[in-house]
Amino acid sequence: MKRIQIVVLLILAVSLVFWSCGGGEKQTAETAGDSVSKIVKDTTTPAEEGGYGFEDLAEDLGYVTYEMKPEEQIFFGDPRAKKGGLFRHITSRFPATMRTEGQNANYVENNTISNLCYEGLISTHPLTLEFIPALASHWKISDDKMKLWFRINPDARWSDGREVIAEDVVATWDLHMDETILSPSDQLTFGKFERPVVEGKYIVSVVCKDLSWRNILYFGGSMVILPSYYLNQVDGSEYLKEYQFKMMPGTGPYEIKEEDIINQESFTLTRRDDYWAKEDPTNKYTANFDKIKFIVVKDNNALIFEKFKKNEADFYTVAASREWIEECEEDSLKPGETNWPYALERGWVQKHKVYSEKPAGTSGFAFNIRKWPFDDKRIRMAFTYLYNREKMNKEMYYSEYSMMNSLYSGSVYENPDNEKVVYSPEKAVKLLEEAGYTSRNDEGWLVNEEGRILRFEIAIMKGVDYMVTPVQQMMKEYGIDMQIKYIDGNANWKNLMERNFTIYMQAWNGLVFPNPETSLKSSLADENNTNNISGFKNARVDELCDEYDVTFDQARRVEIIREIDGIYSDIHPAAWGIARNYQRILFWDKFGYPEYMVGRYTGDYRSVFTHWWFDDEKEAALEEAIAADAQLPKGDVNVMFWPELLKKLNAKQ
Repeated sequence: MKRIQIVVLLILAVSLVFWSCGGGEKQTAETAGDSVSKIVKDTTTPAEEGGYGFEDLAEDLGYVTYEMKPEEQIFFGDPRAKKGGLFRHITSRFPATMRTEGQNANYVENNTISNLCYEGLISTHPLTLEFIPALASHWKISDDKMKLWFRINPDARWSDGREVIAEDVVATWDLHMDETILSPSDQLTFGKFERPVVEGKYIVSVVCKDLSWRNILYFGGSMVILPSYYLNQVDGSEYLKEYQFKMMPGTGPYEIKEEDIINQESFTLTRRDDYWAKEDPTNKYTANFDKIKFIVVKDNNALIFEKFKKNEADFYTVAASREWIEECEEDSLKPGETNWPYALERGWVQKHKVYSEKPAGTSGFAFNIRKWPFDDKRIRMAFTYLYNREKMNKEMYYSEYSMMNSLYSGSVYENPDNEKVVYSPEKAVKLLEEAGYTSRNDEGWLVNEEGRILRFEIAIMKGVDYMVTPVQQMMKEYGIDMQIKYIDGNANWKNLMERNFTIYMQAWNGLVFPNPETSLKSSLADENNTNNISGFKNARVDELCDEYDVTFDQARRVEIIREIDGIYSDIHPAAWGIARNYQRILFWDKFGYPEYMVGRYTGDYRSVFTHWWFDDEKEAALEEAIAADAQLPKGDVNVMFWPELLKKLNAKQ
């Protein structure tokens, strides 16, 4: 989800260009490339306007950049990497749109597309989180920190051949500020800036309305740039329709061709041979697969797993502990009995639990506190005390998880004073009685004095009911009627964004840099299509959000987030679930990958798309091993690269 995760680590954004072809005739994204010949380098734009030679002036003009050191290369891609091959990945839903912006563009699938097909002005160092170039080679911040400048690399090109220029940044900001794209969080985020100004063909500046340490992250990092050439031909509402299932040209290493979008079935990304930055050391050993095919198997995790077992997919992330423990245990099955878990035992499939420093995020049950019955804190707390997650962790999840008691679980931002909620029927019953539910009807359901049954509905997708039906039974035991309705993922998300829900089972990714305002600001509580899903409102949190943005001292920012976390915990818009700081993965043993496998802060399967590659020798060995029923080497299950590196770094301090 895009807004709750303005994640700065894998930030790649689209930049498309306003480049004059003459004539002014309207072109579409599919045909424009046919009429654009190979771009010759611009040698006419003066260096002071960002043209070639700017590098010699940059320091005197106050601009900075970052040059990768040779010893850092491994964190930007492994030099052993090779290009080629089709990577097959099965996903549980087809995105509601292929757009990267606007209504319904905040699925994880859209974020993945954005990361692979588009680039932002700047990104962050995968090890240190320092700013590094992306589309912009240099950047500058005024002494009062109220104005930003970016110099776009004149080598940058869109997939249709046009140059990337400053006008593209302006047009992108205009799109974000257009309310007809139906994404109010965009106006909150990008309304913090005045309209950007073109100061040269390749130089754009922007004035910040308010002082904030986050401004360069918002504008330079999280804003997905789109091409002015195409944006200037549509308004916001037209953009939503025109590009619902069609891609604008991008500057990133991959593109999605229109013929490779098969609605509700699959979409395929193709690596661009003409990617403008493919020889840059930060990119040279990434984006290695020729094609990445996303195959859709809707809302059926069991079937997805079965398809992986049959080698119909190359990689699988194991979300369910039952699968990890029961179905991934190696045993001595003989050939012919089954290929699973025999493939694991023989080393044909590799099994790893990869640890990282990825924020745990938030999981559990979110309440809609705008609606009965969860507009009453006593009911919210009663539900939480009856939600026996400790028992579920032990009996269903093999004690693989820890208990979550914070929006920022396991991080420095977690408030240590938050109540460590444990199962307590006694507390729950007392709260229910205080709320007026003192008796039961003939069917055994709790009713208040008016005879209203304490009954509500939760909509879920098939395949996750094993996580909800035990909770339903816990509620039933104490007279609460929690009814389950099955619905597909897209419809469930639509209902969430339109606030058409009472309780929602949630699992949001965490942020390296917390961004409480996009999910907790009171101004978003009654707005659709925002991440303030519960309808949270609190004046003190609003004040703290404002202070947070203008606080440049990290220690104070930690204090602010902890106070916000404490207030949220007390108001209790969600019953928190469980957390883990590792990724459980399975893959057929034909890949090469860096020693760390996943990014330090991203820590999820999407590192595979950018940093892994097909190893020809491994692939041949796998085929031979399967044919001959031979054993392949197996690596350690636990991959501890990042925790061990952190220990080394701390020891040096």
